Amino acid sequence: MDTLSAALRSERMARVRGKDTKPELTVRRMLHASGFRYRLHRSDLPGGPDICLPNFKSIIFVHGCFWHRHPSRDCRLARMPKSRQEFLAAKFASNVVRDARDQERLLVMGWNVLVVWECELRHPGDVVARLKKALSRE
Repeated sequence: MDTLSAALRSERMARVRGKDTKPELTVRRMLHASGFRYRLHRSDLPGGPDICLPNFKSIIFVHGCFWHRHPSRDCRLARMPKSRQEFLAAKFASNVVRDARDQERLLVMGWNVLVVWECELRHPGDVVARLKKALSRE
């Protein structure tokens, strides 16, 4: 049973952002500080990637662990809420399927696809090192 009224739940869900989230802004700052330049939310590409680096033919998705279901057992952000479990389980499953489909389509198009999970940003040095390694032109 939901503890909030329908109006309050609707208001709270309306606040959930799809673009320019805190994790996304953090990754963008990391990339910019490392000297990378990028484009945002390319609607002409499958999945409307959060960050596109055309010079490196690379795409970065910044996924929230909750909505995109981070598969790591160590991630506590991907927990299942106590209310509306049936609805949310279906929603989460469709998100995972859509993400996989979009990433596969990008790979077929020749893009390198990287995913940064929200919980990984607790260790920014590790994320920067991984991105630099993946984007190196070696």
